[in-house]
Amino acid sequence: MQTGNFPFKITICGIPELPEHRAAGVTHVLSILDPDMADPPAFQNFGPHHRLALRFHDIIEPTPERIAPIRADVEKLLTYGRDLDRERAPHLLIHCHAGVSRSTASAALILAQADPTRPAGAVFDAISSIRPRAWPNMRILEFGDELLGRNGELVAAVGAVYRRVLDREPHIEEFMTEGGRAREVLAALRG
Repeated sequence: MQTGNFPFKITICGIPELPEHRAAGVTHVLSILDPDMADPPAFQNFGPHHRLALRFHDIIEPTPERIAPIRADVEKLLTYGRDLDRERAPHLLIHCHAGVSRSTASAALILAQADPTRPAGAVFDAISSIRPRAWPNMRILEFGDELLGRNGELVAAVGAVYRRVLDREPHIEEFMTEGGRAREVLAALRG
């Protein structure tokens, strides 16, 4: 799906949906995978593309048994996003396991970087139009907000996205809270 006035086409999906995009003219792929997960075999059927794979778990609080995203991961994805500006008619596909959290946070940061004057709410509206199930990973957003010099604007605006999801699917509140993501649920209640 094309996003507003951004200079590239962007698709967000989960691993099971990858085969649907093999003939979509994807030029760039940002893969965000769990550290122990093998590369998805679907990429063997894609045309030539530039791919960056980042590996960390979908968590917002570090734990001893899981690898959280770190600032260096977000720096890499932003550098990758900046490189899109050098391409002619790029089509970026961003995926994580389900296409809900790590991928939507990464897409929001890349879109915010591409248009730094666009308000954070408009960035998240674009992400939600691409991926209505979006629940962007707050830890990724926190690092990106700082790196992009957005002064907390992105982190503050994501609460509205969480709120829309909880309004549609209230049962997710308990799932997210039990999964260590209470800060996101609190942001929804504030948003």
